[in-house]
Amino acid sequence: MKLQITDRNKGKTDRNGKKKKPNYQWRFEVVVNGKKKSFSRSGFRTKAEAEAAGTKALADYNGGSYRKETEITLSEFLNLWFDQYVLINLRNKTQICYSGIIRNHINPALGFYRLTALNPQIVQEFANNLRDKNLSYHHITNIISVLGNALKYGIEKQMIQYNPVSFVRIPRIEKPPKQRIVLSKEQMNTIFSRFPPGNKWNVPIMIGYYTGLRISEAFALTWNDIDLLNGYISVNKQLIRYKLEDGKTARWAFGNTKSKSAVRKIKIGTTLIDCLKNEKSQQENNEKKYGAFYIKYETRKFTDKNSETLYEIIPSKQNNIGLICVEQDGKMISPINFKYCSRIIHEELNIDFDFHSLRHTHATILSENGVNPKSLQLRLGHEKIETTLQTYIHGTEKMEEETAEIFENAVK
Repeated sequence: MKLQITDRNKGKTDRNGKKKKPNYQWRFEVVVNGKKKSFSRSGFRTKAEAEAAGTKALADYNGGSYRKETEITLSEFLNLWFDQYVLINLRNKTQICYSGIIRNHINPALGFYRLTALNPQIVQEFANNLRDKNLSYHHITNIISVLGNALKYGIEKQMIQYNPVSFVRIPRIEKPPKQRIVLSKEQMNTIFSRFPPGNKWNVPIMIGYYTGLRISEAFALTWNDIDLLNGYISVNKQLIRYKLEDGKTARWAFGNTKSKSAVRKIKIGTTLIDCLKNEKSQQENNEKKYGAFYIKYETRKFTDKNSETLYEIIPSKQNNIGLICVEQDGKMISPINFKYCSRIIHEELNIDFDFHSLRHTHATILSENGVNPKSLQLRLGHEKIETTLQTYIHGTEKMEEETAEIFENAVK
C-alpha cells in the first residue's frame, strides 16, 4: 500500500499553448479478496497538499475498506465531483452551467454543511427559499437536479448512504404563460422598411422570416449550404459560443445541430433566392473593393473534453469558409451582434421582437394556410411532432374563423 503522488497536468498545455496549472493526485492500491482496488483523489494545487491528504486517507484505510472522511463539507465534495466526473464526462456548456449553479446557489446556502449531515429537511428548505427568491420553476428544478446528481456520485463512492434530494419536492410556482410573438404582415413591412436590402441586418431577418431557422442555424450558414439554382438550404450545423479551458475566453465555433432531426434540407422561394443572389454578388464586389483588408475566415478542428468535434472559426489570410451573415468588410456577424438589431426594433419601432419570433411567425403563417403538421415538423427540424403542435402552431383569429366556417358548412 504505497502512496503515489502525481501531477496530472505535468507536461500538458491548454489550447493557447500555455502550461496548465498543477493538478496533484494521491493514489494507493490494496488487494481485497484477491482483487486489486485503488483509491485516489485529485485537485490539489501543491504536492504537499496531496501528500498530506493522501497520508490521512491511507491511515484511514482499515480492514480492506476505505473509510471516507466524515468531516468533508458539501462544498469540498462538490469540488471533488466536479473534478472527477463533470470535467471528464459532460459537455463544456454543461460544465459552465453546473459551475454557475454551484457557485451562485448551492455553495452559499449549503456549502458549509458536512456532507453526511445533509438531510431531506435541509434540502427542502433550500428549495423553498429558492422559490422565495422569485426563481422560475425550471431554474429551481435545474439547481436541485445538479445537487441530486452530485449526491448520486457520493453514494456510488460510498461517501453517503442515501440521497436526500430523492425526498424533496420542488415547490409549486404559478408560471405565467410564455408570450409567443407572432408578427403581423404590417409589422414585418415596418421592419423591412427600417432594414432594407443592403443593410447588414436585412439578410438575417429575411432568412429567419422565410425559413423559420433557429438563430444558431441561420448565423452558421455558409454559401456552400445554399443551392441557389434549385432553391434549397442545407442545415447541417449550428453556431455555438465555446468557452476555453480558462473559462473566460470565448470563441465562435461550428458544432452539431440541436438534434439529428435538425439536419434537414429546406426548400426556399424566389423572394429569398433573389435576396441571397444579391447578397452574394455584393459580397464579391466588397471583397474586390477592400482587397487585402477584406476579412476572411477558416475553421480549425478540435475535440473538446467530451470527445465532441467542434470547428473554431478563426481569421484567415487565404481561405474563406464563406459566411453569409457578414459586414461589408467581411467581418462575421454573430447572434450576440443581432441583439442590437432587436433593440432597435423594440425601442425605435415599438414592436415586440426577438429572432425566435421570426420562427414562430413562419410556422404560424404556414399553419394558417393549411400546411400539413408533419411537413411543418420536418421544415422546423423538430424531433417530436408534439413540439410542433404545442409550441409553434398558434391559434389565430383567422384559424378560429375558418374552424367555425368549416363546422357551419358541415351541418348545412
